[in-house]
Amino acid sequence: MSLRFRFALALCPIAVLALSFLPSPSPAQDQKGAGITMAADADAKDIGLPLYPGSRRHKDKDEDSPGVNFGLWGGGSGFKLAVLKMESDDSMDKLADYYKKKLSKYGKVLDCTHPSPNDSASNKDDKSNVLTCGDDKPDKGGVLFKSGTKSDQHLVAIQPDSRGSLYQLVHLAHWDSDEKK
Repeated sequence: MSLRFRFALALCPIAVLALSFLPSPSPAQDQKGAGITMAADADAKDIGLPLYPGSRRHKDKDEDSPGVNFGLWGGGSGFKLAVLKMESDDSMDKLADYYKKKLSKYGKVLDCTHPSPNDSASNKDDKSNVLTCGDDKPDKGGVLFKSGTKSDQHLVAIQPDSRGSLYQLVHLAHWDSDEKK
């Protein structure tokens, strides 16, 4: 995965801890105002993808959380990052087939494991919202799929594990009131 993506994932736990003293708005609140959403966990609704049947939440260490849900918005602009780590006894191939189908509801599914030149090329028009693989790539031996737009993307990263497969589901979105003009 790209350095920018890894950096964003690394900052999430720090941001959640640093901002934990602030009240969190209810999920029903209108996000046109201002607010913060933060949780040391995420679920399928936060990600926008179903969980693979029979899978379990994955923790690298007992004190780890299997997910994070963080959002910040105000003045018509904002971002959301939701990540969920899971594990399954099934093979990577089964999970890959399942998630390619599920990701297709957001548009073309990019296989960033073996991207075509069009999928990996950065878009020269910075204002374009077309999703590309860019510098994102899977960890060694894994696969990475993306779908959606640059401003509202869903990612699935799958890796082999001695007991089956580990996978991460990610929903990354950002918006700006100026983008709509």
